[in-house]
Amino acid sequence: MTVPSTYDDNEIVNPSSNLHMDALIAARLSRRQALKGGMSVTAAALLGSVGLSACGGGSDDAASSDGLQLGFSAVAKNKNDWVTVPEGYQVSILHALGDPLQFGEESWKGDGSESADSYLRRIGDGHDGMYYFGLSDDGKFHADRSDRGLLAVNHEYVVAPYALHPNGMTAGAARLPAEVEKEIYAHGVSVVEVKRSSGNDMAMVRGSRFNRRITSATDMAFTGPVQGHALVRTKFSPDGLQTRGTNNNCANGYTPWGTYLTCEENWLNVVSRAAGDDAKRSAKEVVALKRYGLPENRQSPYLWDTAGSDDLFARWTSSVTGANAQNDYRNTANTFGWVVEIDPFNPESTPAKRSALGRFNHEGAWPAPAVAGQPIVIYMGDDARNEYIYKFVSKALWNPQDVNGGMAIGAKYLDEGTLYVAKFNADGSGQWLELSYGKNGLDANNTSYPFTDQGDVVVHARLAADKVGATKMDRPEWGAINPRNGEVYMTLTNNSNRVAPSATPTGSQLKPDAANPRYYSDSYTNNDGSSKSNKGNPNGHIIRWRENGGSSAATAFAWDIYLFAAQADAAGDVNLSGLSAVNDFSSPDGLYFDPRGLLWIQTDDGAYTDVTNCMMLAAVPGQVGDGGVVTAAGGTATRKGANASPDNLRRFLVGPKDCEITGVALTPDGKTLFFNVQHPGEDGSLSQLNSHWPASQTNPAATQRPRSATVVVTRTDGGAIGL
Repeated sequence: MTVPSTYDDNEIVNPSSNLHMDALIAARLSRRQALKGGMSVTAAALLGSVGLSACGGGSDDAASSDGLQLGFSAVAKNKNDWVTVPEGYQVSILHALGDPLQFGEESWKGDGSESADSYLRRIGDGHDGMYYFGLSDDGKFHADRSDRGLLAVNHEYVVAPYALHPNGMTAGAARLPAEVEKEIYAHGVSVVEVKRSSGNDMAMVRGSRFNRRITSATDMAFTGPVQGHALVRTKFSPDGLQTRGTNNNCANGYTPWGTYLTCEENWLNVVSRAAGDDAKRSAKEVVALKRYGLPENRQSPYLWDTAGSDDLFARWTSSVTGANAQNDYRNTANTFGWVVEIDPFNPESTPAKRSALGRFNHEGAWPAPAVAGQPIVIYMGDDARNEYIYKFVSKALWNPQDVNGGMAIGAKYLDEGTLYVAKFNADGSGQWLELSYGKNGLDANNTSYPFTDQGDVVVHARLAADKVGATKMDRPEWGAINPRNGEVYMTLTNNSNRVAPSATPTGSQLKPDAANPRYYSDSYTNNDGSSKSNKGNPNGHIIRWRENGGSSAATAFAWDIYLFAAQADAAGDVNLSGLSAVNDFSSPDGLYFDPRGLLWIQTDDGAYTDVTNCMMLAAVPGQVGDGGVVTAAGGTATRKGANASPDNLRRFLVGPKDCEITGVALTPDGKTLFFNVQHPGEDGSLSQLNSHWPASQTNPAATQRPRSATVVVTRTDGGAIGL
């Protein structure tokens, strides 16, 4: 994403001395060994218990073993200002920024003149993660219904903002209250009813009683270990039982009982901290604030706290201004970074921040398939360079009778359980390390950060993960669970902070390791014809793992790297997955397994956008262990999945200019697909627009301001998407 100033939304704030993979192994496959096809003792160790079938990056294309076949022609890379889909497919716009949810509001005018309070009843900005819930005739969750449903969509942030204000963001050190109020309401989540019309197309039901906005000002409950905790007490909620708003909602999740999980990622966009604040804090507080990227004298790019003394604005500074936490907002930072549960079927319900799932830059929260008599398991990524992969295992065991139980059932499964963080070993095995107070050194005797209780552990999950020795990763983003075999996939989007294995890292720099193995240089041509070089892991990869014994609640797993993103013409030790013109891509971000077992991969890229706009691909996945051991660019040995081929990976669509493709959902019958286009034209300005989408989708000569929007894809023959 892009924000109005210089905030690095992937800022490295992990100074821990946790070992990387290269420090866990003493030997690697050398390039010469790889070229000769030889396998050393180290390579044999890397094969581990998974039993990979091949020992190189050759022609190990995997045929589908489950009957799935891609049934569309690959879309070519392009730089058009519209969504390009395969022949035989069509698109429509479900809703875009500013579209009214109810009757009585004017349609979006395109000039930013809508009032701030109207965004309590309009679609927000920065469309991101989403989920489709089937809706029964009596207004309940019906998992198998495709012609009527509720669509929950995240609104991550305001884009620049091109379309929100008449003349964009007004310059100056202090923000205008009316602009900030509108931005606060444009964040959050939209819930809308959708109904199918002819040809499997979907339309929003304007005026539906289910239509709802949740914003950065909505009242919310704290539940789980931090409920009532001193760390979340504020002037608004002196008892620490409530807070206001959900912010920078990126990816998402859902629950088997029919609720939506929205996840707070780059909340530092809106939280500031004053100069001199360290002197007003304990040493322990200073450690925690810096670990979460909030040093003193830090201004947020949106400057919401500068808009006035009204509580709507003043609460965006996490600074000591009063006698105690009940008199100010020193704990504001601790009230963000959570998974928030929303009941889309009850518009009057209060959303809940489920603190047992930990606090960090939550990209999303993806549940494993629910099994009667087994715990609910949710996988999560912390989207920043050098951060970690987590999972939560509920104490309560799943009872299918709890479907449609609403927020009370959410409390049953999400307020008590065990939080874990992942450690990826170089031999292809891994462990889930428990983050519970009193275990693994998470207690008052921890010298770097003395924990007081489980509430302290979940508020400072990053510090707990540092202590137990979790593996630092290349920006863990979206996850997805294969419904056919339970294997878990997670995108690692990129990392410019990797250095050559022969280099001496400084500061937060990392050498490559087995789970994040590539170091290379990728060239990029700017619009003015000049070139630049992206170094490290500019294109990213997708890691996957299989839990031991097939149990999502297991504490050990086996892993490999499913796909390495790369240009088709990249060197073989960069393009390790054998990508070609029909399926090469960069910076995987969004990830989704549909109910049939197809995997959808979305990109949020800045390393290949001189060639193509961002895209979405469809894949027929294999399984952990279907590839072999290879040596990646830079010389690090790793384990890869089977090579890609046009049969098992294919480009499905390409988005408009300067966009991110994100958020994806499919109706249960497979005939209607939703996805989001975020920040089209983000590199332009109001005086020089780079995109006019979505107006340009049907009129290439359009001149309107660009807007984030939700897109509906159907087949012209009414058939199933992708097959």
